[in-house]
Amino acid sequence: MRQREAASAWLFVAPSFLLYFAFTLVPVVATLVFSVTEVDRFTWSVDFVGLENFLYVWADQHFWRSFANTFLFIALAVTGNVGLGLLTAVLLDRKLPRVMLYALRFAYFMPVLVATALLSLVWKFLYSTDLGILNYYLHVLGLPAVGWLSDGSVAMVSVVIMDVWKHFGFFMIILLAALQAVPRSLIEAAALDGAGGARIFYHIKLPVIAPVLLFCVTYATIGGLQVFDSVRILTNGGPGDATRVMVLYMFEQTFGAQDLGTGTAAAFTLLVVIALVTALQFGFGRRLARI
Repeated sequence: MRQREAASAWLFVAPSFLLYFAFTLVPVVATLVFSVTEVDRFTWSVDFVGLENFLYVWADQHFWRSFANTFLFIALAVTGNVGLGLLTAVLLDRKLPRVMLYALRFAYFMPVLVATALLSLVWKFLYSTDLGILNYYLHVLGLPAVGWLSDGSVAMVSVVIMDVWKHFGFFMIILLAALQAVPRSLIEAAALDGAGGARIFYHIKLPVIAPVLLFCVTYATIGGLQVFDSVRILTNGGPGDATRVMVLYMFEQTFGAQDLGTGTAAAFTLLVVIALVTALQFGFGRRLARI
């Protein structure tokens, strides 16, 4: 009977293991193999080249520009997504009519459900220099038009604005749930002792939701490292290299330049960067938990 129960358990978990193996482990191993080889697209012959692909990527100034752009995007997007999500969650963490609370939650969360590609096309029209509604209202106010996607100093901010508009509702839902799980007895005791709203938030609510806040920052950081579709549709990395990010660089090397080895070397470098950033954030979280 034990053997039959064990066999049944393995049958139930087998699909998950097979999907994980097929769509996670195999691509990771293939990326590592291709990153140290050179593939001839015509004969499909594979030659081992060692670290040549990595050295080429690391010597490419476009790669380092995309590396810097990626972390600039992370700094702006994580601050906007988590910060605005937390602010909205704090504003909704109060006694409101149930219908209004559900309506506001739905309104803020709905952009998360829409495909990024579709939203990027809509925002590309909004950002249009000649036909965009943003420049139309600037013209009405007597202000000069802004090259939202054509000005190198503004393009990255434009991409971040769209990203924050789409994703902050996701973090708002998570943080609102964390705020509503704070023991009300602590809040009431602090209020009876004369603590104001700001002091209650900083000394009671914020320490309690700190692990959830760390999760949101980590999740948003990993998503920022993998940003691609919005940049691809809005600016395609331009103007120049102003918005070229690491995943777009990897895509261009693999499918644009048809250099599978260089593209996978960039992809493996991105994988290592994600692992290091995640490890640092969790290490910081464990240290914060000891304080």
